[in-house]
Amino acid sequence: MPTVLRKDGFAVRIYFNDHRPPHVHVFKGGGQVKISLGSETESTELVQVEGMSDKDAAKALEIVSEHQLELVQRWEEIHG
Repeated sequence: MPTVLRKDGFAVRIYFNDHRPPHVHVFKGGGQVKISLGSETESTELVQVEGMSDKDAAKALEIVSEHQLELVQRWEEIHG
């Protein structure tokens, strides 16, 4: 599972053997969130939160939203 982005203490990862729809896992401390990447016409969406504060989950969503197109491209590179 490569880390495709690091920002503000968050690590954004895409699993090699993961499933559609395109999404990322964002880690900070002992917690993680799963965020759907959407598309050029769809926004990112928080799917699952495990052991992460609401504040950090919101920040993770903000980071993924800022880098949405780049992350969708990385997803496609990894999953074809």
